[in-house]
Amino acid sequence: MGGGGGGGWGLTPDELRSLEQRAKKSMKGGDGTGKCNVFISFSSEDLNEVNLLRGQAKNENSDIEFNDWSLREPFDSKKADYIKRGIRERIRQCSVTVVYVSDVTADSKWVDWEIRESVAMGKGIVAMYKGDSPPSRLPQAVTDNKVPVVPWKQKELAKAIRKQSDN
Repeated sequence: MGGGGGGGWGLTPDELRSLEQRAKKSMKGGDGTGKCNVFISFSSEDLNEVNLLRGQAKNENSDIEFNDWSLREPFDSKKADYIKRGIRERIRQCSVTVVYVSDVTADSKWVDWEIRESVAMGKGIVAMYKGDSPPSRLPQAVTDNKVPVVPWKQKELAKAIRKQSDN
């Protein structure tokens, strides 16, 4: 009898497809808990607002889990290359980048860079704002990449994140 080829595992094509789908789901953060691993990008001036968002995500009913990398280092500092390597790794580990946008976000070189890195890695991206309407100015990378912009409402944000993680 002919073996299964590559290593003799003996998996049928359907079993192999199922295994592949489970692996992809696991890599995207679908570990069976329903939580999605998210990188959060924001301007350091918005730290207090972002901490509220993190607190919401810790609620056991939330299906969002944040993985963030807060920066207080100038974009062109001597440590920038080291920091960028660390951020790239965090983005690589997540399935979606959530960008908290406010009136100051458009001026952040770090936020713009994080969005562009997320795009380069093929990650889903969602921009989120607090209040009744998005800020009048958004980071250029949000505009350039037609990133969806949603209000800070748990259900809407979770829906947008799930949609982006499935892409």
